[in-house]
Amino acid sequence: MKYRDPLTGETFIRKLRRDSSEPGVAFELTFSCYRRFQFLNRDRTREWLIESLEEARTALAFDLWAWVIMPEHVHLLVYPRVSEASIGRIRAKIKEPVARQAIAWLTNHAPEWLPRITIQEGKRTRRRFWQPGGGYDRNATELATIHAMIEYIHNNPVRRGLVDRATDWEWSSARWYAEMLPVRIQMDRTLPMLIE
Repeated sequence: MKYRDPLTGETFIRKLRRDSSEPGVAFELTFSCYRRFQFLNRDRTREWLIESLEEARTALAFDLWAWVIMPEHVHLLVYPRVSEASIGRIRAKIKEPVARQAIAWLTNHAPEWLPRITIQEGKRTRRRFWQPGGGYDRNATELATIHAMIEYIHNNPVRRGLVDRATDWEWSSARWYAEMLPVRIQMDRTLPMLIE
């Protein structure tokens, strides 16, 4: 579908993607805020994302193996336990509640932002919190690849210069892996290296 940004007049095509989720295969989800705005730079919005992630995890039967919330994007490593837990449904269940809360907050507290996130989709006008499309996602079946993904996810804040060590960033699972309690979200102990 073709979209037009009312501020810039720029048009873009939304890519249709096929999710290849299946039980027994880990999946790294990456999604970004609209136009890379740093909407996730506030604790309030990060907490909304954590709440949404926990609700989705319960409702859709997937395990969480790693996560990080950056100022403008998110990485998650999930493991669907049942075939009905499609990656598209998981992604939507996490993203949609956050977008609704954030847009409501902007409407009430920072309406000057609304023109920046308003787009025209055909005859329909919408507000965007998330960048359209599925983001950069990939399956992982090899244990070495999964471990590398976790390392990559945890080191995002270090690479960006936000902290010196991954465990200094409280908005990721790095502290859980380092057993630095309390943590924002408990990981599921289903990753093979974690089975005791």
